[in-house]
Amino acid sequence: MKVLVAYMSYTGNTKKVAEAIYGAISEPKEIKRVEDVTSLEGYDLAFLGFPMRALGPDRKVKTFLKTHVKDRSIALFITHMAPEDSSSLQGWIQKFRDAAVGANIVGVFDCQGQASGLIRMIMIIPLAFMRKHDTSQGQPDAARLERARAFANEIMNKLKP
Repeated sequence: MKVLVAYMSYTGNTKKVAEAIYGAISEPKEIKRVEDVTSLEGYDLAFLGFPMRALGPDRKVKTFLKTHVKDRSIALFITHMAPEDSSSLQGWIQKFRDAAVGANIVGVFDCQGQASGLIRMIMIIPLAFMRKHDTSQGQPDAARLERARAFANEIMNKLKP
C-alpha cells in the first residue's frame, strides 16, 4: 500500500499533525504540501489535512477536494481553533466531508491548533466562545499529536488486507 500525507498549513498547526501522522505510518509513504499535489493517482490512501477557515473549508480546499478525491480513499484531518467540545464543531467538520464529493472517506480526525497572533489579538471571529477566552495556546500539544498518530494507526489497520 502506498500512502500520501498532504497538508495545507498557514500557521504550522496542520503541518505538525501531518508530520505526526506521517511518522506513524510504516507503509511506503510520501508527505507533501497540498499545493505540490497534482494527482492522487498511484496512492492507495491519502491523508489530507486542512485548517478550518470561516467555519469550514475555504475556497482552495473545496477546489482541491472537488478536483482530486473522486473515487479515491482518503482520511481527512482538520485543525481549528475551536474548543474540541464546542457544540458547533461537528457541523463545521461535516462541511469538509461534504466538499469531498465522491471520495471514500475512511476516517476524519480533528484537533485544536493555536490561533495565529493576529487572530488572538483582534478576535474578529464573532463567536461567543472565542471572545470569552482563547483556549488554543500551545495546541496541538503532545496529547493531540499522539491522538493523530493513533488515528493514522487505526486507519492503516482498518485498511490492511
